[in-house]
Amino acid sequence: MSQITRREFAVRSIQGAAAASVFQVARSVRAGSANEKVVLALLGAGGRGRHVIQGLASLKDVEIRYVCDLEEARAADAARALEAVQGTAPKTTKEMRQVFDDPQVHGVVNATPEQWHALGTILACQAGKDVYVEKCISRRVEEGRKMVEAARKYKRIVQAGTQHRSGPYAAAARQYIRDGKLGEVFYVKVCNLLPGVYGGYPMRKAASGPPPAGFDWDQWLGPAPERPYDAQVHRNWHGYWDFSGGNSSDGIHQLDLARMVLGEPPHPKSVTSMGGRWQFDDGGEMPDVQVVSFQWDKLAMSFENNGFSTVQIKTPTKIRPDDSMPNWLQSSTRIEIYGTKGTMYLGRHFLGWQVLVPGSKIAAEQFEEDPQKIHFQNFVDCIRTRNLPNADVEPGHMGACLEHLGNIAYRLGNRQLTFDPNSEKFIGNEEANQYLLAAARKQYRIPDVI
Repeated sequence: MSQITRREFAVRSIQGAAAASVFQVARSVRAGSANEKVVLALLGAGGRGRHVIQGLASLKDVEIRYVCDLEEARAADAARALEAVQGTAPKTTKEMRQVFDDPQVHGVVNATPEQWHALGTILACQAGKDVYVEKCISRRVEEGRKMVEAARKYKRIVQAGTQHRSGPYAAAARQYIRDGKLGEVFYVKVCNLLPGVYGGYPMRKAASGPPPAGFDWDQWLGPAPERPYDAQVHRNWHGYWDFSGGNSSDGIHQLDLARMVLGEPPHPKSVTSMGGRWQFDDGGEMPDVQVVSFQWDKLAMSFENNGFSTVQIKTPTKIRPDDSMPNWLQSSTRIEIYGTKGTMYLGRHFLGWQVLVPGSKIAAEQFEEDPQKIHFQNFVDCIRTRNLPNADVEPGHMGACLEHLGNIAYRLGNRQLTFDPNSEKFIGNEEANQYLLAAARKQYRIPDVI
């Protein structure tokens, strides 16, 4: 398929040129029974995509039929790894359309770079495919809202890759708070203190030059603004605003988990940010220090980000499968929930949670195993049952909005902004509202009506 044809496909598909026939496909490709094989495809064969698709391939009655990636070598590599898991090698392709046109494919894993998360998910929904979309599910607030609209209009299952929502420990923590055992909760602190990831490293300018032979740089950019090929951007896109939310894009796990256990609060009414890029004097775009404050009617939340912590660490591997809790102050991804009856320390990466009450007594705790397999199974089960998944796109969008609002406040000079939760717009600040829009090049633009 030529570059022009690909662009025409994107425009025609996303404008709903054949909405009626798309809907017919959507009804025909459902996995109809508990025993019917679920057929999936991978979009984006990077490290995370390969991890997710291999986990899905290991489940009973699941077949991976395609690996789609613009880099042939990566696609072939992923296909070989999948052959070792399922016994047969999936087809490889550079074209999403080949995947979308196959009526035997029930769903896709969208593990593309973030600039393709919204558009790829919407196109998949229009083609009648269910979607597992990696975090952060969107780059902009409007993108996320359009993803929700597409999922509902085309009656698609869209599961966000926030696997903690499938963890029994998360449901138990939510119930503990819901039952009033923590008392009233007025303040929550969310930490994301991870060294050397998602923009928290020097942004060394790569040597200019043409893209690798056979690699379609324009297609890779997709909705992102046009720019010359840059190997640094290609491999480290998390460090650039056109493609990602930076360190916050990883912290979405904790932000989303906090929202879940607090009972899914609406959007905050105000947001402010402080910070900057202070560790590296390299022209990088992402802050390596950022503290965001959110406020609801009777709840305040802080979100602490930095890219250079040396004491705070991700949960050590030796702790993850053991019945032991870490030193919470050393946990880089902890959530602290302050109630009038006690304080809950909650973690990701299998950490579980503990509640401390006066006298440093542990009032309650629950350990946790890896929730990823449960999350993968939930996606497959929902393809069959048509039930909403554990990490449905709607709460996925709400969690992503916390990241987006904090980054907008930072990019506008660390200002306080007032937000209307109903319209999903800032009040009295058109400059801030421009950052909410699903800005994209014309041929990749998401229309007002999906």
